[in-house]
Amino acid sequence: MEYKVYKLIFQGAVHFGLRNLEDGEGTFCADTLFSALFQEAVKMGEETRERLLRYVKNGELLFSDAFPFMRDVYYLPKPMKRVITKEEHGDSVKKKKFKKLKYIPVEDFGIYLQGKFDVDKTEVINELGDFQMKVSASVRGEEKTVPYRVGSYFFREGNGLYFIVGYRMTEGLELVESLLESLALVGIGGKRTSGMGKFRLDFGKMPEELQKRLKGEGGTYMTLSLSLPREDELSEALDGAEYLLSKRSGFVDSVGYADKQQRKRDLYVLRAGACTKMKFQGDVYNVAGENGTHPVYRYAKPMFLEVEV
Repeated sequence: MEYKVYKLIFQGAVHFGLRNLEDGEGTFCADTLFSALFQEAVKMGEETRERLLRYVKNGELLFSDAFPFMRDVYYLPKPMKRVITKEEHGDSVKKKKFKKLKYIPVEDFGIYLQGKFDVDKTEVINELGDFQMKVSASVRGEEKTVPYRVGSYFFREGNGLYFIVGYRMTEGLELVESLLESLALVGIGGKRTSGMGKFRLDFGKMPEELQKRLKGEGGTYMTLSLSLPREDELSEALDGAEYLLSKRSGFVDSVGYADKQQRKRDLYVLRAGACTKMKFQGDVYNVAGENGTHPVYRYAKPMFLEVEV
């Protein structure tokens, strides 16, 4: 499989919510990306929609979660693999920093796995952007307005998010790029009707360290996307694995799905950064409820990165 990096340079605020409008964070997951691309494919017609779904289900296209970049520095999630550092029995302040650590510069990933990483270097990630709270008013009826708060995130100049696309055929990659160009105009994430989430698409340069580990065949692998092994893979995939679970839920964004807005079925997935001994396939799961008129898909296929020292 070949891999390509795409950078999203956002034109304004973004809203990647957690559970409530007041919540917000600076990244989004692969299932959010796939859902956004799928909606653009639906607009282009049944043939485009089915092509995208077929490529993804067959493993001909893979997506990572979106991770931060700051100018020319790409960041990866901290692997959920036990790494012994020189601060293990030393400086308590640095031990706390390692515990809170979320992202590691790609250029320092190997150093981190060796336990020699300088955790103070990651404090620069605090300069990625700024979280803000905006108060808006919802009009109900002709007289009463109800205020509500929306959390939004602004990336500082030169910073943004990147993700990786894995592909086996150029036809699949070309389809993704055409959908991304369409998606850039409408935005990704929540509150798009308010102008949030619009971006300029840029092509990133694949770091040599990242390329090598994406193609690596060591004994331990880290996931770069939320994922869920198929039922026939589950037991072997989780044997000796280190992972955290995340509940993915939400509402169906489809006018013709049902008379009233319906929730998707909850799906518990492995977070990006999970470490396993086995490369599993995962799937695109149907999370539609009982009363809907069509399937609703949740992306949960892994992209693997070698994490051997």
